[in-house]
Amino acid sequence: MKSYYVYIMTNQGRTTLYTGVTNSLVRRVTQHRQGETPGFTKRYNINRLMYYESFSDVRAAIAREKQIKGWSRAKKDALIGQANPQWGDLAVTVLGLDAASPAKWQERGAWFAGDSRCDGPAKGEPLRQAKGDSLRQAQGRLSLRSE
Repeated sequence: MKSYYVYIMTNQGRTTLYTGVTNSLVRRVTQHRQGETPGFTKRYNINRLMYYESFSDVRAAIAREKQIKGWSRAKKDALIGQANPQWGDLAVTVLGLDAASPAKWQERGAWFAGDSRCDGPAKGEPLRQAKGDSLRQAQGRLSLRSE
């Protein structure tokens, strides 16, 4: 008998939730993690499985997905919290996949670590120094420092 899954995934900061339906949970979670599907989940780096349900009827799975998608964030959080109180990545603990990769912004941040040209304004220096200061002047202070 074929199984269908409704699942909820999030990003590292748990700021965005995604609800979907699939007939292969491992394959679908792997696709999300590898960014194989362009769109929402790739843009927001949705790569951690927080919740899933199994169904034998695809129509019931699709109906449940639509129901959950219509809920408020608080109601989705409560659903996840009941089944997964620690908000652990079920792809690791249940499905046996490797831990999700770091967020894209963390990878990019590592490229610039220790590069003094990218330090931004000095500590305590305001972005705008005076009321009449233009945005262009403020941005100029943030541009890369010359070597």
